[in-house]
Amino acid sequence: MVKIISVSNQKGGVGKTTTAVNLATSLALSKKKVLLVDCDPQANASSGLGFTQSLINFSFYDLLLGRKRFDEVVGETEVKNLFIIPSSHDLAGAEVELLGFSSREKVFKSVLSEDSGAFDYIILDCPPSLNILTLNSLSFADSVLVPLQCEYYALEGLSQLVKTIGKVKNKFNRRLIIEGILLTMFDSRNRLAHQVESDVRQHFKEKVFKTVISRNVRLSECPSYGKPVFLYDPHCVGAARYLSLAKELIRNS
Repeated sequence: MVKIISVSNQKGGVGKTTTAVNLATSLALSKKKVLLVDCDPQANASSGLGFTQSLINFSFYDLLLGRKRFDEVVGETEVKNLFIIPSSHDLAGAEVELLGFSSREKVFKSVLSEDSGAFDYIILDCPPSLNILTLNSLSFADSVLVPLQCEYYALEGLSQLVKTIGKVKNKFNRRLIIEGILLTMFDSRNRLAHQVESDVRQHFKEKVFKTVISRNVRLSECPSYGKPVFLYDPHCVGAARYLSLAKELIRNS
């Protein structure tokens, strides 16, 4: 049975897309069939897997607007078992265009549900804001994975996101839960990072993943080469941490 996970945080720069790409890759390397859906008009998850705007002639936007079928927008990646529905900058206009739909917060569900059973996991990479695309993702998902940068202001954004998830659950998606909070960009030399980790674990307890993603140069470099970290430097700390996250997620499923 497919598990649909929305990777979401209203704050940008927290490692959201890095997490979506490398978690999806880790699950695929764990012999799970995975679909990564790039729901962000910035299309960073797409370019991070080598699907640049100049190379694609299909995108999630085409599926949403009914211009192409599901099988026409799914691309194979370099990683066995990992597939992607890439984004394009055209998706930025979808928020306005979706206003004309009668159930505009359920469009993702209508275009993705029928074919979702072919996968073990569907990972949705959301925009760093609460817009109609993020709302659609939360309405379709089984759970939300929240990347959280280990800094003070991130805690304020987290409380707001938890409230948002609660509202979406009450109004659109009763099954929606928080899959877990993932601490990212952790610097062990920074006292504040340790304090943030302690505060988050104390407040959210078992909802915080045991795996922590440390700051890692290789994780920062690999998107510019259009590769997940496992194809760029499979032996680096970042690769090991995301593989650990995938195993933790599978155990908890």
